[in-house]
Amino acid sequence: MGDMDPISPLEQALHAARALVLADLVAGQVAEADVVSLVEESVAQRRWWVEQWPDGAAFVAGLVAQDVQDALLERYGRWPLCPVCGSGDPHALDVEPELGPDPHWVCHKAGVKVASVGSLGSAAGGTSSS
Repeated sequence: MGDMDPISPLEQALHAARALVLADLVAGQVAEADVVSLVEESVAQRRWWVEQWPDGAAFVAGLVAQDVQDALLERYGRWPLCPVCGSGDPHALDVEPELGPDPHWVCHKAGVKVASVGSLGSAAGGTSSS
């Protein structure tokens, strides 16, 4: 009886989603307090969503990433900017699949997967200008 309950898979998914999106925000150097609160808002809203549909737990990271991206667009502009296309208008990456497991940041102009959600930091450093 004295054992603490293990963290539910639902909470694990929400914590993971939060951590992944925060990692990408830090990589883009946009993890200011008000931006972090956008992540918290999204996680709170998605908690209700995933409680209604537990099978959707694997999709939470991609959904939180999209929520934060949409919220940032309203307040700050496009995020995350594509690190692949060096020329032309700056454009944001998109999350794919929109509703599915293993979400990635994708550049539709170049037609490439740039990084998994949560791994933008390693992708942005890997661009070389030759």
